[in-house]
Amino acid sequence: MRLTKTILALSLLLSVQGAAMAAQTSAPAVAVMQRHAVPITIRHTVIGEGTPKIIVPTTGTTAGQVLEQAKTIGTNPDADLIEYRIDYLTFASDAAKVGALGKQVAAAAEGKPLILTFRTQAEGGMKTISDKAYGDLYLSLINDHFIDILDVEMFRDAKVVNQVVAAAHKAGIKVVMSSHDFHNTPSVADIVARLRKQDSMGADILKIAVMPHNPEDVVRLMDATAQIREQYSLKPLLTMSMGGLGAVSRLSGEVFGDDLTFGMLGTPSAPGQIEAHQLHQEMNTLHLAITSH
Repeated sequence: MRLTKTILALSLLLSVQGAAMAAQTSAPAVAVMQRHAVPITIRHTVIGEGTPKIIVPTTGTTAGQVLEQAKTIGTNPDADLIEYRIDYLTFASDAAKVGALGKQVAAAAEGKPLILTFRTQAEGGMKTISDKAYGDLYLSLINDHFIDILDVEMFRDAKVVNQVVAAAHKAGIKVVMSSHDFHNTPSVADIVARLRKQDSMGADILKIAVMPHNPEDVVRLMDATAQIREQYSLKPLLTMSMGGLGAVSRLSGEVFGDDLTFGMLGTPSAPGQIEAHQLHQEMNTLHLAITSH
């Protein structure tokens, strides 16, 4: 079964390479299936059509640093969304200060959708926080009405997660539910199960990030992504294999089913992130190969 899945994922990747080669010759290209979600529009950004939209995170620890980064992201044509990473802030647990800065970040983002994220240390973030404090912080920030998308970690306390998701939806905020493994890549079945669980928990966007140790790990992530899109969900996907080894997964979303990806401007927030302009160029090249049949 593992071999079959590996061959499936590799075949999909090779079909893209074949389309790119055919675009440069007179031979007819084989059509490549584009695995898009049912599109959702947030502000003026459509997620689920064309190339995956590029998210660029803030990584500043002070208000001044974050605002400078937000202005850069807001004016950069290669960035489609901004992620406000509040766990980097020295005052991350102060809801009033985080909210006040968040409104300034949203204004500096030039109309680009804002994702608010407290990435906990257990999932690769900068700080630890109790489940209760995590929930209370999010509930307070939801009421500040500057968030477009809220990142909620699926493995927090179930009652807290349910409460936050319900409050976000009531406020018109989309939820990206997330899972991160900075050490290993789970089995295809486990990755699929986590993403399906996120779907059942009310997520609007399904997310998982894993760490590969060999090429087969990368193939597993892309295989699981394709399975989710083909068999289980038409919600936007944000899946990635981290590090340099997994960089191909950040580029190939239009083939395997991803609708969003992360790029960087300056400092990355996770290993393997690619500079936003280069990422945009590479995905456009892939898009032309896919659509040139």
